[in-house]
Amino acid sequence: MAGSTTASNYELKPLSLPGATGVVTLDYFAYDRSTGKLWVPASNTGSVDVIDQTTDAVSQVTGFQTGEVELRGRKVVLGPTAVSVGDGVVYIGNRGDSTLCVIDAHSLEREECLQVAPPSAGPAAAPDGVVYVAATRELWITTGAPPLAISSADKSIQVFDASDPRHLKLKTKIPLDGSAEGYAVDNQRGLFYTNVEETGKTVAIDVRSHKLAATWNAGSAELQGLALDSARGFLFVACGDHVVSLDLSHNGTITDSIQTGPGLDNIDYSPERKVLYAAASLAATLTIADVDDHGKFHLNATVATIKGARGVVAGKGGTAYLIDPAEGRILKLTHK
Repeated sequence: MAGSTTASNYELKPLSLPGATGVVTLDYFAYDRSTGKLWVPASNTGSVDVIDQTTDAVSQVTGFQTGEVELRGRKVVLGPTAVSVGDGVVYIGNRGDSTLCVIDAHSLEREECLQVAPPSAGPAAAPDGVVYVAATRELWITTGAPPLAISSADKSIQVFDASDPRHLKLKTKIPLDGSAEGYAVDNQRGLFYTNVEETGKTVAIDVRSHKLAATWNAGSAELQGLALDSARGFLFVACGDHVVSLDLSHNGTITDSIQTGPGLDNIDYSPERKVLYAAASLAATLTIADVDDHGKFHLNATVATIKGARGVVAGKGGTAYLIDPAEGRILKLTHK
């Protein structure tokens, strides 16, 4: 029953990442439902860590290039920071050398890598979000680092042909009015959703025509991650310290909002359980909310986490994962 669960019904288990001796620049990570594995690009360690949900065992895919880049006036070492699960493969975006790499989802063997931009072009041209679009067998990537005030170099989404999943080919670019931040793919409706940082708008792009299909205003200039209930047609938008629900069947009308505390990044949604997860890094809390058939939120629990823990991915059976960059680890949420 909505609202019947309390924070005491959940526990957080820290999972250390191999080779992490301090801060690990964690950004996008993903859960592969077909294998029950969590994929974590561990940036400055030069590896991608793969965590088995059942055993918590960590496997490593190593050998990724790292590079020193300037962020907010200081030099930092970056490597792989983005991931998307494809058709039998996993795609990795590397900010360290501006490449896209393919990994076999089962053997964990690293395969072909494709240069997206010259490494000298810096983080403005390097991969940010990496998104597999199953409906068209394409890989879409965004560039830049909008939350760090690094605008996309050409303010576009690059589209790669992934009809041969192991050999990507650049297909086209989709121009935007600004830098893309956050994403969700609606294969059912054939739409790709993202936020445009400079305009403060949430947009839908037709995945077949590659044309803008709709623009919405979530009521905030501070837009981060997106999550989707495709079956019921609700798009959830992270807005700094709260999440809003947009009704896709009624022109993106805002149906509800839930406060989470400040410091949101990427949010996630479990369609099987109809539950939204939102981790607030500054508030050090994880908001867990049920979503009803009208797109309204019902608070399930607010779980205490740790300062800096941001970004969350839903696993199976009520399991979820948070990134904790400051400690170089993953926090695994389970229901007792």
